[in-house]
Amino acid sequence: MSYTTLLTSLENNILTITINRPDKLNALNKDVFTDLNNVVDEIENSAEIRSAIIIGSGSKAFVAGADIAEFSSYNKEQAMALAKRGQDIFFKIENCSKPIVACINGFALGGGLELAMSCHFRLASDNAKFGQPEVNLGLIPGYGGTQRLAQLIGKGRAIELLISANMIDAATALSYGLVNHVTTQEELLSKAIGILTTINSKAPIAVANCIKTANAIFDETKNGFDEEVKAFGNCFETQDMKEGVSAFLEKRKANFTCK
Repeated sequence: MSYTTLLTSLENNILTITINRPDKLNALNKDVFTDLNNVVDEIENSAEIRSAIIIGSGSKAFVAGADIAEFSSYNKEQAMALAKRGQDIFFKIENCSKPIVACINGFALGGGLELAMSCHFRLASDNAKFGQPEVNLGLIPGYGGTQRLAQLIGKGRAIELLISANMIDAATALSYGLVNHVTTQEELLSKAIGILTTINSKAPIAVANCIKTANAIFDETKNGFDEEVKAFGNCFETQDMKEGVSAFLEKRKANFTCK
């Protein structure tokens, strides 16, 4: 599939997605949202793709925010529609059954941080900077940032960042639990690929159910513990579960087939 604002490459069942607007520091606009929406569909529907990475082009930014010029003249209704569309696409990333990892190679600000937080986990280069600077524009985050930031780093730290518009560096982001790993910029992709190669060796249906049940705790319409019980039981009906148990008992490597 071809995209207007994304570059994609598939190797060893890992799809690398590069947001390619370097002249705009990879800022989010309508075209990027459309492409992100479509690439998640590609991830879900392709048997060849087991996991994915999102990264920004160039060395300066993952995504430095939204394309402010695009919505500067919006009225209330248009702004709410924009926020709802962004939230829907980021929910789609968050609830994708295959792992999607953000590799944050520079600035992750505003909508860029919101995109990164919608991914299943995050890695950062040591030059990365994080922030939600929307109050500088008389705005607040609209793509889920107020919610996910509090979930990931706690209410007190989240509110301080939201209302001060201060940026934090990669080391602070790691200590807050906002990112899982910090590497050099040169090692960032290889670190992510190493982690996803390990994940790709596991039972795909079980991986998908781990994502689903971990997300359920943040869904007020669901009881996460009940979802876990159901998913646990459903795994017993899969060939992968039978293969995994047999391989363990026979002291051999499992051959999972996503069935």
